[in-house]
Amino acid sequence: MQGVLTGFAVIAVVIAVGYVLGRRGHLGEHGREVLTKLAFHVASPALLFTTLAHADLSVIFSSRLLVTALSTAAAAGVFIAVGAVRGWGLGRTTIGALCSSYVNSGNLGIPIAVYVLGDASLVAPVLLFQLLLLTPVALTVLDLSTARDGKEPLWLRLLTPLRNPIALGSLAGVAVSATGLRVPTAVMDPVTLIGNMSVPAVLLAFGISLCGSTMPGRGPDRQLVLLSVALKSVGQPAAAWALASGAFGLHGAQLLDVVVTSALPAAQNLFTYASRYRVGERLARDSILLSTVLSVPVLVAVAALLG
Repeated sequence: MQGVLTGFAVIAVVIAVGYVLGRRGHLGEHGREVLTKLAFHVASPALLFTTLAHADLSVIFSSRLLVTALSTAAAAGVFIAVGAVRGWGLGRTTIGALCSSYVNSGNLGIPIAVYVLGDASLVAPVLLFQLLLLTPVALTVLDLSTARDGKEPLWLRLLTPLRNPIALGSLAGVAVSATGLRVPTAVMDPVTLIGNMSVPAVLLAFGISLCGSTMPGRGPDRQLVLLSVALKSVGQPAAAWALASGAFGLHGAQLLDVVVTSALPAAQNLFTYASRYRVGERLARDSILLSTVLSVPVLVAVAALLG
């Protein structure tokens, strides 16, 4: 329980600082936009590169990964199906599907893995799955759905993932890890320093976005927000529990691991993606905020029942 509260406390403080900055106008009227662009184009790719360059890629071949992939697909699939029926549009449906299934495995998942599960590496499968597969696919869809010119040649559309800085940072990190290449300290240290700006920049921008906003879960995106939060907070961890215990026969600590990681709230960097593509920004903001609040009792209950 201490790990859950510690992780959330750290995030809440930084978001609160961003809110104060927004209220006082210290960063100007374009402060949030600058932080978002900094995180998307520079800091996040650097962070993903340094994270994956030192990652043990063998962890992706595990039952935990299969449970993560299937529970993610289940939660996202439900939102996509409803979005298609209700005609919510490709861009908003993509953001909503991410908010329903993309967990905060980094700045919240790691401390919770340390304090609740006792091992930070246990969050690695979901982290790698999201960075290597889910993020490139989702950002490619957003790139194509928000393209101003629908007459791009086919070869240029196929290269869309390679034009995205998030995908490029991830792929470069995987290449270094897979080949065992040793990056010189003179190169890695400044990249690491830049990458360390990613999480604070995202959280500060998120805090600024709360200034002058209405209560979450209201407005034209109310149905999308409530559905994504329900899927993220209840649907995904329930699917992970059913798959892990029923289909894969996991129990004890292994069952706790996969359910805890699935019960993590929607990641703050989803707001960065929504802001970058100017689609579903309020949906992302409200979903992240509500799922983060609800994940506290959910994670405490999971730890109490399965721990």
